[in-house]
Amino acid sequence: MTRSAPPPVATDYWTVLGLAPGADAASLKRAFREQARRWHPDLNGNDPVAEERFKAVNEAYAVLGDPKRRARWEGGLDPIGSRGESADPFASGFPDFQTYLDALFGRRQARRDQAAEPGDDPDADLGAADRPLDPPARSAVDQAGRADSPRWPETATVTHAPAPPPPVQAGADLETVVELTPDQAVSGTRLELELPGGTVVECWSPPLAGDGWRLRLAGVAPGGGDHFLQLRVRTAEGLSIEGLRVLYKLDLSPPEAALGCKVVVPTLQGPVQLRVPPGSSSGRLLRLRGRGLVQSEQRGDQLVEIRITVPEQLDEAEEALYRRLAQLSDQDLVDP
Repeated sequence: MTRSAPPPVATDYWTVLGLAPGADAASLKRAFREQARRWHPDLNGNDPVAEERFKAVNEAYAVLGDPKRRARWEGGLDPIGSRGESADPFASGFPDFQTYLDALFGRRQARRDQAAEPGDDPDADLGAADRPLDPPARSAVDQAGRADSPRWPETATVTHAPAPPPPVQAGADLETVVELTPDQAVSGTRLELELPGGTVVECWSPPLAGDGWRLRLAGVAPGGGDHFLQLRVRTAEGLSIEGLRVLYKLDLSPPEAALGCKVVVPTLQGPVQLRVPPGSSSGRLLRLRGRGLVQSEQRGDQLVEIRITVPEQLDEAEEALYRRLAQLSDQDLVDP
């Protein structure tokens, strides 16, 4: 068994923005807006990891939105150092969120004051570089009927170009799922991976890693492909870790969500009782302050996401109640 030097671990910028590799420019901008709003420090005052997440989102968009930097990153090179830019453009502070977007996308203040026209797509503000190019003008050779069009001699001999060489087969990318404990995800840990052929590589997971993160080991797979490490940070109780924040999905029946209820949810410190407000819909987040992970003097929160579940099969009484509820809903829509 041979051991090689630890390869560089590159952050998967597509995963940071929640996109599939190769997404188009419009999807890239839309995902960046959503993630930037989600992690902007001004909008997440109680989240100790929001600042680092916001920097990661900004870096991901800066690399994927620049063809040259994106090509360097996809080739396993450092996209940040290629321009000599600072790795932390927010060292002096964070701008207001809307001002930040205006400066990034080149908007003017007047555009924000104007009402959107019917049918306008708020995400379709692509720059000139994103618009399709006009079709090229036809040359004199292509234009039929012109006096200056060249005429080929009737005895001309057509010579066929030689066949191109066969394409080079690139190595296929590989992926491995790596299980981490919450403590390992927060502080970072040493990872050892044995590749096909017996080569062992060593690397470190980044601090404050989250469940679902993908780390790229560039060029270590057979044939020069990349090897991806998918991090899984979950507990047996169904808790998933994202930085110092803990996430939990709570399944409720329609009556429980509509009328409100008290439930017991797991936390890293043990089970606690949670009151669900009446009228809670799927996707609603309830916060348990201070129930996340701890690093130095920072403590994260736990978010409980509500998911309304409906039984696959209903008995006659349940079906009758749901039909009556549907009738009442229809009456509410018709009555003034």
